[in-house]
Amino acid sequence: MASTTETIKMKQIRFRVNGMTCAACASHVEKALNAIEGVEEASVVITNEQASVTYDPDRLRVKDLAEAVVRSGYEMGTKTEKISIGDMTCAACSASVQRALSRREGVLEARVNLATETARVRYLPDVIGKDELVQAVEETGYSMVTRADDDEEIGAEMEAMHRAQKKVMWAFVLTVPVWSLMLASMFGLHLPVSSAVQIAIEAALAFPVVFLIGFHTMRSALRAVRHGAANMDVLIAMGTGAAYAYGISSLFFDVHTFFGLAAGIMAFHLLGRYLEARARGKASQAIKKLLEMEADTARVLVDGEEREIALEDVRIGDIMLVRPGEKIPTDGEVVKGTSTVDESMATGEPIPSAKNTGDEVMGATINKQGVLEARATRVGRDTFLSQVIRMVEEAQATRVPIQEFADRVTGRFVPVVILIAAVTFALWLIFGGTGAITTAVFATIAVLVIACPCALGLATPTALMVGIGKGAENGVLIRHGAAVQTMKNITTIVFDKTGTITQGKPEVTDVITTSDLSEEELLQYAASAETASEHPLGEAIVAKARSAGLDLLEIEEFHAIPGHGIEGTLKGKEILIGNKRLLRKRKVDIDHIETTLADLEEQAKTAMLVSHDGHMVGVVAVADTVKDDSQQAIAQLKTMGLAPVMLTGDNERTARAIADQVGIKRVRAEVLPDEKTDEIRALQNAGEIVAMVGDGINDAPALKQAHVGIAIGTGTDIAIESADITLVRGKLSAVVAGVRLSRSTFRIIRQNLFWASIYNTIAIPVAALGLLNPMIAMVAMTISSISVVFNSMRLKNVRLTESP
Repeated sequence: MASTTETIKMKQIRFRVNGMTCAACASHVEKALNAIEGVEEASVVITNEQASVTYDPDRLRVKDLAEAVVRSGYEMGTKTEKISIGDMTCAACSASVQRALSRREGVLEARVNLATETARVRYLPDVIGKDELVQAVEETGYSMVTRADDDEEIGAEMEAMHRAQKKVMWAFVLTVPVWSLMLASMFGLHLPVSSAVQIAIEAALAFPVVFLIGFHTMRSALRAVRHGAANMDVLIAMGTGAAYAYGISSLFFDVHTFFGLAAGIMAFHLLGRYLEARARGKASQAIKKLLEMEADTARVLVDGEEREIALEDVRIGDIMLVRPGEKIPTDGEVVKGTSTVDESMATGEPIPSAKNTGDEVMGATINKQGVLEARATRVGRDTFLSQVIRMVEEAQATRVPIQEFADRVTGRFVPVVILIAAVTFALWLIFGGTGAITTAVFATIAVLVIACPCALGLATPTALMVGIGKGAENGVLIRHGAAVQTMKNITTIVFDKTGTITQGKPEVTDVITTSDLSEEELLQYAASAETASEHPLGEAIVAKARSAGLDLLEIEEFHAIPGHGIEGTLKGKEILIGNKRLLRKRKVDIDHIETTLADLEEQAKTAMLVSHDGHMVGVVAVADTVKDDSQQAIAQLKTMGLAPVMLTGDNERTARAIADQVGIKRVRAEVLPDEKTDEIRALQNAGEIVAMVGDGINDAPALKQAHVGIAIGTGTDIAIESADITLVRGKLSAVVAGVRLSRSTFRIIRQNLFWASIYNTIAIPVAALGLLNPMIAMVAMTISSISVVFNSMRLKNVRLTESP
């Protein structure tokens, strides 16, 4: 704790802590905060979930406090704002805005994406307000606009594109006559006026192009300079401004008129900005496609009558009527009818999925055959499609580690270029000989124009945008951009068994009694005990008993024992259902059925041992079939150089039988949930880069521990939230698609960065030597930026899955 005897200006903040349920939780968080060096006093009140911390702001930031809260197992009450940043033109702009936001006290994370011209800011609303975020952005010379929804954002984007198109048109309408006069002069042709008048005409035509149509660029440059920053617009403003000023000097000295050069650079700059905007719009089509998938209206049944209402008016519990060929308006559950539904928009699977009463349906999917009546279960922002859109947007706003390198380069690039331009000008003046001034201006302008780091700034985010969008279209949802870079380096991929390699929907295959109980009574006892269990094996036993028409008994004092089984009280006596370890631990004799158990396990059946009143009464065997694509997917992963490993809580024989079916050699069986994390950590300590694929609650810690966590989308919400990548299809072929997508995306990122870097490395010296016309430099710079975007769009054609 900070010393109170020193003269320290302390600061006090209050914030909400989420996830606390009792006084012990509050005490735990309080101790974690008080243990931080620089905290004078921290108190946490459970009643209003509020923490009050007095700390030394010179030694600590709110981020440090947030990390302490997270380490203690809880979270600060945060808010995430998606905002649109105006006037950004290059990576230096986005880096400047991100630094300004990140430095504000109360901002936990700020991610600014040049490609989408948006920022995602996660902050503590109790510490900093939205007005202060606006102020932070404006102090860097940019503007911040919050838009109501994605439709409004797309509308604003289209409007801005139309404005950019008009600017380009008028810029060239005025620039072409200036070029014509310049070309005519080169061949000795002049207007029937004095040279001063012709110069004035050229200046009058070029002025609106440079200073009126190009006003946005000039203003952006002035703002950047005023705030001590330097962006791409500074280079363009310096280049066009110098060319125009040099042209004015031709009224007084016998030098070349550079008005055509000034107007041309600005015109091509505006053309480049317009083409970049169009290309970036194509790169972000994934979000637009997802938004367009939503239905506009819904038919609902009210008192037996059919009514058509707007989609936003659908409420949870409404019964929706969906005819063949229509989109299902929102997420729901089938209450009447049978049909097949095209779910390819979510899963990437071309084969329609059969739907019957009780099955879930997703909004925006297409009903193919029969008439369905479905009860709405999720609406608005809670639907599957909305969650996918939100996940894709958040992922596209994230950063990959290699982008940090590009950001560091671009952050220092513009000042270095200005220095190079100054040195170029000075050296040409000194050693240029005849026409030194003209050559010096010519070469300096070329350096300023050719060096714009647009391509470098767009290299990573555009590839990430297209790659993540491609994944979303194929049922591979990337939650964190960093996973794209990490995934390509994976050496070992670990699979949970149940629900991942297997269907996760086991069925009872054998009921073997070892006592005076009949098979029906044994099944009744086992099913009665499992009614309170959520484990798939327990649900299979209950389903078997109900299908046999057995009446289930009341279970008392039920307890689940993770990794072992369950225990409870049935007819006043203890009942245990689980694996051998559980029964041996409870001193139940099972030696007489070892041979039977071995036979079942060798058939890949899981044996559930049943003990009642301390005595072994029988075995219920359950089999979980392997998914139809598991063997092929694992074979493909092996050909890609990945080593598969299977972790399961099941017994060794059953685990080995399943592993042999799918071609996995390394198996760890009878692993408890908390031991899965240890197994992942052991592989990491051995130097392996590990991906973990799982679907259950007990997989969540292991998914977090792995370098890349991959959740099966049909699994639990906790597992999905813990993962870096979510597979909507629930098939292992989607893992193959995820690996291919990662490798392809990162390959494109490296190509973009290489060509963007090599372009500037070669072009700047050529320009400094006076061998590059500034106009050609401007065209080349524009082509460079656009080529990066279109190279990224090649990801749309990457084949992620193989045809059967």
